[in-house]
Amino acid sequence: MASVARRSMLASLPGLMLLRDAAAAPTKVSVGTASEGGAFVLYGGALIDALKSVEPSLEMRERMTRGTLDNVPMLERGELDIGFVFGEVVHELFSGVGGATTKLTVISVMYPTPGMFAVRADSRYRSITDLQGRPVVWNARGSGLAVQGRYVMSGMGLDVDTYFDSVYPEQLSDGPAMVIDGTASALWGGGLRWPGFVTIANNPNGVRFVVPTPEETDRILAKYDFLRRFTVPAGLYAGQSEPIQSVGSWSFILARADLDETVGYRLAAGLHRVERAGLSPRQLGQSTAKNTLAAVSSPDVLHPGVRRFYQEQGLIK
Repeated sequence: MASVARRSMLASLPGLMLLRDAAAAPTKVSVGTASEGGAFVLYGGALIDALKSVEPSLEMRERMTRGTLDNVPMLERGELDIGFVFGEVVHELFSGVGGATTKLTVISVMYPTPGMFAVRADSRYRSITDLQGRPVVWNARGSGLAVQGRYVMSGMGLDVDTYFDSVYPEQLSDGPAMVIDGTASALWGGGLRWPGFVTIANNPNGVRFVVPTPEETDRILAKYDFLRRFTVPAGLYAGQSEPIQSVGSWSFILARADLDETVGYRLAAGLHRVERAGLSPRQLGQSTAKNTLAAVSSPDVLHPGVRRFYQEQGLIK
């Protein structure tokens, strides 16, 4: 009876008329995620599984990439339909930093990505200034995490390549191991339950997180108003007994410029049905229309299909 009730609930939610028009043959949608060791992979699996349960007209296919570093150029070349991108890079794309503004569009936010340093709990490092001149891992050069770290440090007036002994490994999995074995003093990472931080927290030496002070945070946000204050709830990592206040941005699902309007509509409708039916796994809990509209600079950057769905729901005019 419970399964019948759940199917009945799903059938009453928005977007089902669209499914009837397009249900004959599933539409294949390629999804650019990241390499093993990144939160994008976990999110991608949750997204694909959740949409499969409510949107069978879309055949979601994961493509493992190097994350933001690969997803943006692959989207721009039309090699991916949708892809996951760090918020700082999305800011650059829509602001035209370093070139013309992008023609990529937004499907949804993913989750907040507060940036932090992770150090071994038995180390002496308790502030960002303690890390001056020390080997710090920023992940791959040009990756979303490295770009985020550059913005946060720049907001404090620090250059990552002169203030620190910066390290840029190619593999996400290399950074946690370098902190654990003492090769590096700190690892920059972001997000909630980020796998790299989980690895360090679960090692016998434990973890300590280092973030900007309140005064440093004020300076960062005064310089970069697209960044946000985020709270990392207590207990997300082993040994983390208190909430942590830091800064960062929302990560986004972006779509290639010419993704069919109907596909964007069905993605938005599917995410909305997952939310309304209470099917959201932890990874998708923040991927809501409300959060998306709060995070974007303007509804104009939304994919046309997403914008139409939001209009039909009365969320935007």
